[in-house]
Amino acid sequence: MTIEDPKDLKRADQEIRINELREQVNELPGGEGHTFTSKDCPPEIEEKFLQNVLDFERMPVTSNFQRLCREGLSLPEPASMTDEQLTAKLWEVIEALGRMNTFLSSTNHLSDRQLYEHLWSETLHEAGPDFPPDSGWRNHIDILGSGSEEDIRLHLQYYADDEDRAFWAKEWPDMAIPPHEDPPYDRDRRLPKPPEEFPPQPDDLEPGEADDAEGEGDMNF
Repeated sequence: MTIEDPKDLKRADQEIRINELREQVNELPGGEGHTFTSKDCPPEIEEKFLQNVLDFERMPVTSNFQRLCREGLSLPEPASMTDEQLTAKLWEVIEALGRMNTFLSSTNHLSDRQLYEHLWSETLHEAGPDFPPDSGWRNHIDILGSGSEEDIRLHLQYYADDEDRAFWAKEWPDMAIPPHEDPPYDRDRRLPKPPEEFPPQPDDLEPGEADDAEGEGDMNF
């Protein structure tokens, strides 16, 4: 009687699951391009990756506007609110998005009213997968992430560091790099942030920082 090695059985089961996932992904529109993984990719990572692709493609589509309304948050027209009311509503929206694992960045060039108008009329209506809050998926919304010439100009003007500006000047020498200006508002540092997936390790820290990092890691998990 032959006794199978449990580790071999586990690997065989995993290989079967991976092959089944590959077949399911290949059946999706344009799915064959999603199944490429490096030969050095550990099977645990490959299986998780393929499962994530399936979850993403099969998730129903909605918008953040609809998700916020579904959570019971009212989203009045910007013109219907005073500045004080609008600022309070803006932070309601920002905090609610954070609870839905949706995080904003690059907002410091906009006033509260400008940002709410942008969210209310454009960004919140963009379609995307309707992931439940506990799915592990995160949505990062860069207000200047469209790739338009205006967004690139504003990024270089307000957010790019010297290294980034030098890179753009080298790669696109015909581009007029605007002089740096500090953004007129200070909001980004107060925006909800996703917890760190991989807290800093002691070897990566300066002396005296390890205790602080350990506390931060405990809060994130």
